[in-house]
Amino acid sequence: MSLRADQIAFFEEEGYLVVENAISPEILSALRTEYETLLDTLYAGWLAEGRVPEARGFWPKLSAAYGAGCDWFQPMDCSLPGGEIAADTPMHFGPAAFNMITHPPLLDIVESLIGPEITSNPIQHIRIKPPQGEVRTDEPRAHVTLTDWHQDRGVTLPEADATRMVTVWLAVTDVTHSSAPLQVIPRAHRAGLVEHCGWAQTGIPKSLIATDQAIPLPCPAGSAILFHPLTPHASLPNDSPHYRWSFDIRYNRSGEPTGRAHFPAFTARSRKAPETELKDWRLWRKLWEEARANLATTPHIPIHRWSTDSPVCA
Repeated sequence: MSLRADQIAFFEEEGYLVVENAISPEILSALRTEYETLLDTLYAGWLAEGRVPEARGFWPKLSAAYGAGCDWFQPMDCSLPGGEIAADTPMHFGPAAFNMITHPPLLDIVESLIGPEITSNPIQHIRIKPPQGEVRTDEPRAHVTLTDWHQDRGVTLPEADATRMVTVWLAVTDVTHSSAPLQVIPRAHRAGLVEHCGWAQTGIPKSLIATDQAIPLPCPAGSAILFHPLTPHASLPNDSPHYRWSFDIRYNRSGEPTGRAHFPAFTARSRKAPETELKDWRLWRKLWEEARANLATTPHIPIHRWSTDSPVCA
């Protein structure tokens, strides 16, 4: 499923590209089943503790758990948090999630943009956004509420500023104009890295970017939105009555810094040395388990470079 020449030209000119049917219905179905099973286990524990009411179905359980203050985000996330990490910090690394990241048609798309030596970058997250009316007023997490304007290069460390990288945002549910679509500022990647501020969400002050030129990107389930690492983007509110579910994953050219060296990366594709490709999801999980054990006993490593000292952050 390599990109056509006109699609590559559009990406390079505009800084983004929407590709429908980037992941197969089988991949989507397996993901949903894997996460339904995970939530069932989490919910049974909360129910036994008397923290949640009886509920049936994935979405009702998510809603009831969020309303009760039970955290499903971190136990479902395919990453460790940016803050303090404990030996038992929950995370999820399963076969369906691994098959999504290593899906050959998706890697074909990525290869069209960064070449055939592809590393799965460890900056990756699940994003399940409740209807905005359900979001707590004190909810700071971009993965659950609104996502502030930012560039993906702005949320890596400077060591990766020259890394050839692409963000792949995958829609697991249909994304409509009302259900928190991503918005981008076309062609703004040409201006380079913009100053960010180290707020609760690391973001760009609106005074530094032309938000009036932003366009929304609704797309059907199975679509991929590809971003240049310097393309400013954010999410709109989820004004629909439904949850919006996506994954935010990245790939970079192998041998170049990931921007988060204390989290594990792996070779997703190599035409030169295919024997180096990771094929077993259990080894992927083990890499993260080992990283968690190490990080739980070492000083915290900041994941962003920005502070709030600049006048533009006031």
